[in-house]
Amino acid sequence: MAIFYNEPSRTFSEYLLIPNLTTKECTPDNISLRTPIVRFRDGEESPLMLNLPLCSAIMQSVSDHNMAIALARCGGISFIYASQPIEQQAEMVRKVKKYKAGFVVSDSNLRPQDTLRDVLRLKEKTGHSTVAITEDGTATGKLMGIVTSRDYRLSRASLDQKIEEFMTPLSSLIYAEEGITLSEANDMIWEHKLNCLPIVDKRGHLVYLVFRKDYDSHKENPNELLDSHKRLMVGAGINTRDYKERVAALVDAGADILCVDSSDGYTEWQYDTIRYIKEYYNGEVKVGGGNVVDSDGFRYLADAGADFVKVGIGGGSICITREQKGIGRGQATAVIEVAKARDEYFKETGIYVPICSDGGIVHDYHMVLALAMGADFIMLGRYFARFDESPTRKLKIGGNYVKEYWGEGSNRARNWQRYDVGGKTNLEFEEGVDSYVPYAGKLKDNLDSTISKIKSTMCNCGAMSIKELQQKARITLVSATSIVEGGAHDVILKESERSPDWL
Repeated sequence: MAIFYNEPSRTFSEYLLIPNLTTKECTPDNISLRTPIVRFRDGEESPLMLNLPLCSAIMQSVSDHNMAIALARCGGISFIYASQPIEQQAEMVRKVKKYKAGFVVSDSNLRPQDTLRDVLRLKEKTGHSTVAITEDGTATGKLMGIVTSRDYRLSRASLDQKIEEFMTPLSSLIYAEEGITLSEANDMIWEHKLNCLPIVDKRGHLVYLVFRKDYDSHKENPNELLDSHKRLMVGAGINTRDYKERVAALVDAGADILCVDSSDGYTEWQYDTIRYIKEYYNGEVKVGGGNVVDSDGFRYLADAGADFVKVGIGGGSICITREQKGIGRGQATAVIEVAKARDEYFKETGIYVPICSDGGIVHDYHMVLALAMGADFIMLGRYFARFDESPTRKLKIGGNYVKEYWGEGSNRARNWQRYDVGGKTNLEFEEGVDSYVPYAGKLKDNLDSTISKIKSTMCNCGAMSIKELQQKARITLVSATSIVEGGAHDVILKESERSPDWL
């Protein structure tokens, strides 16, 4: 006979937090959001820690190298999407690892033989006004000069004019050699009143560019997530089909952590994938597993050697797995049960396996609830898809700016590997939709606001760390009427406070 769960499967919106005593020392400035992301033994610290408990989803419409750079600079981590050719994904990882705090790998490059027309096309494509001119037009070619908007006047110049005729040549440039520190580079920028300082190797090949604005920005990001070599940290998704080749390429590119991207992680395919990685790389490569929604799924992946376990099936805003297959569980219920299983596993083995809540986040306060219910960190798709740094197009529809957002199980993505259950190598039916999300601007501006809300709520709960929040939080179920009461009600909103119906 089938097993029946009598308790309903609940979402985050069905809960609220009850305040605890807020002490005078429990202020936002004193709250730490550092959290473990990979397994560790009792009495030790996790070898990989996040400065913010947030990561971006393994999705085409969310996590590329630009998102990874932006999020790591704020203290979180991105898992670059796996539904692309192996070398392409590995190259995205390399771009993040090459982005040393303040050191930028040039993405605007041309040859001396190219024309002003090429400069303008590239400027329109990238939005960058500084173009590095290298011998072969690559980011690491021999540096020949620099072109900025000060080097040409459109009213007088011919679009066919060769770059070599108007660029600032290397002989007239102030540049530095590879090995210079960011502080030393900044001193040169200020001494010579530069906006950009090229960094070249001993052969004269371009390595990095250091911009005045990026140094200032670096000073504003004290939570940057850096590895031991002061490089930004980045994760990458993998699947259970080509994992041997993909993992090798990603490890070579410098990925700090991997995650098996699957809608259902409670499978022998995922067990075999994790075991292979752990055995082949002698436990040195960190890899998470998922997704699961109960204690059995957690234990299965923890025993396989997963460094963290991702929780959630069908709760994403573009996911229709529950509608299509009737598979899933309310995200709050899933997190609560898996967190309990994690704690029991820790007591039994002395090994703490972090869990990641993936899906079900509608409002910022849901993040605090997920953490209070036991999640060590949170994976977000829709939240990050709204920002400039996501890889999708910004469009204007109905007088409102939006960004494209589609699921990995949609016909657009056709990521069949994520939903693989053996057999055919194609997507037989959709488990995700193609949609839009309201455009929200820059990641950091929005993330700063979200983090302020999280810290403020933690103050109300009398908790100065995520672990303390999990120990002290008092959580109550709410009625449907309570949910209505929690928003603006029984008033007429001013026009400026209303949202278009389609949002």
